[in-house]
Amino acid sequence: MLTSTVRATLVASALSVAGIGTASAQDLVLGMPNWPSGVATSHILAQVIEENFGLEVELQSGTNPIIFEAMDSGSMHMHPEVWLPNQQNLHDTYVQERGTVVMNDNPVQARQGMCVPAHVVDKYGITSIEDLTDPDKMAAFDTDGDGTPQVWIGAPGWASTVIERIRGRSYGYDAVMDLEEYDESVAYAALAASVDTEGPWIGFCYEPHFIFVAYDMVYLDEPAHDPATWNIVQPTDDPQWLDKSMASTAWKGATLHLHYSAEVSENYPEVAALFDAYQIPSDALSAMGLELSLNDMEPEDFAAQWIAANEDVVLGWLTN
Repeated sequence: MLTSTVRATLVASALSVAGIGTASAQDLVLGMPNWPSGVATSHILAQVIEENFGLEVELQSGTNPIIFEAMDSGSMHMHPEVWLPNQQNLHDTYVQERGTVVMNDNPVQARQGMCVPAHVVDKYGITSIEDLTDPDKMAAFDTDGDGTPQVWIGAPGWASTVIERIRGRSYGYDAVMDLEEYDESVAYAALAASVDTEGPWIGFCYEPHFIFVAYDMVYLDEPAHDPATWNIVQPTDDPQWLDKSMASTAWKGATLHLHYSAEVSENYPEVAALFDAYQIPSDALSAMGLELSLNDMEPEDFAAQWIAANEDVVLGWLTN
């Protein structure tokens, strides 16, 4: 934790500047997306705010659209990890058009695509996205015995899952494989079993993520990103989204940004300053996911330990 002297100074300064006294319940509601690093960072920021600004913070789970809609209305105040371009439609609507949400300008660089554990490359000869269209190579990936191989394309509600379904159709492997959607905890439990037994596994991967710390993962080769080959229509925008969409080259490099409700700047400017200053290395996010997902740490306990071990980072958020 921050030292008592530093914390007292920061609290006194913040309360003086903001003109606030003892906080009422649930001054701020922070969104908590359903992936490990998002859960961890939401808890970290909640504890930092409570301990240094005397505010009461509530955490609420939600999908990306729900959190953005809540930030727009002011009923929720932060999303810790917005992926761009995955959430570009939400960003454009609420940041660019409506002006009700603010984006932090300190991005984390990210990568995403289809990947396999290294043993799948060696044992099954799977190296390219084109291999997913080869029925003979894919036969081993019929892990439930229904006659059709399976590939995990992401969790329900993720924008990336929609795009991976588009990519499956654009590349043509949706004709060979079942494109399955389910919670990532289930997917990565299957990945862990695959690594232990050297069995088949193919799925959507993104980093920063703990699987790249825990396992030797390999992205499948595919043509470099070409914007001319990408046209993404979201299901919320058009019922014919899949027929009207295309994505036949690799993902463009992604960035992660904290977003927060514009109301925070008006009501709690010291918290808005914290959100604006927030930045964190990608390897820290991967390590967070490892502790919560594989080492079974409780998010509250992890957040407290992380803050204590990274006092200089937290102080930078509070004083920049």
